[in-house]
Amino acid sequence: MIPTRDLNEFLFGIYPYLALAVLLLGCFIRFDREPYTWKSDSSQLLRKRQLRWGSNLFHYGVLVVILGHFVGFLTPDWAIRWALDPAQHQLIAMVAGGVAGLVAIVGLSILLRRRLADPRIRRNSRRWDIAVVLLLWLQLALGLLTVPLSAQHMDGVMFEVMTGYVKGIVTFQGGIADVLLGTPWIYRLHILIGFTIFLVSPFTRMVHIWSGAGALAYLFRPYQIVRTRRPIG
Repeated sequence: MIPTRDLNEFLFGIYPYLALAVLLLGCFIRFDREPYTWKSDSSQLLRKRQLRWGSNLFHYGVLVVILGHFVGFLTPDWAIRWALDPAQHQLIAMVAGGVAGLVAIVGLSILLRRRLADPRIRRNSRRWDIAVVLLLWLQLALGLLTVPLSAQHMDGVMFEVMTGYVKGIVTFQGGIADVLLGTPWIYRLHILIGFTIFLVSPFTRMVHIWSGAGALAYLFRPYQIVRTRRPIG
């Protein structure tokens, strides 16, 4: 289905900013009002071995995928063109992203099976827990499907379109959604679900991904004052 220009503008020109605004404001409000809900709600005590394999594969793979997206899409052109042309850049992104995405989806599949097949874990899972895992699995699957599709166009043109769109969103470039008109639906759905993940993050267990960045605050906070209840002297 080819979206109309108005629908395309909303989905890829307005919706991304709505999703990012909800992500930033929602995470701030949740951390301020409900700090004790800022966690991943681990089910480690239930089938620890499956959790270890699935969690390690997923997290290592998805961290490489996320880092690759940031580096591949947001690095300025002048910092890449001296070493790689668009076709070479695309090939590296396909290989590295494909391997990392495959590792991540295998790990997530283990976690999904564990959460759905084990009665104890299923009873201790909220609907959002299952929905988030399914959403992430779908996003990884779509990302992997773009690899063979990209392999049919190794001139780097489509990759340049995608990087141009992401940079346009980050730099608030008006009318940037128009560059996606006529692009394959897999790319557009992949982008749409990606921003949807940002949108729902503040309301789910995915907020724990910010814990690593938030932990840096401990380096600069004042010392905690501890007073004893025992009488001194």
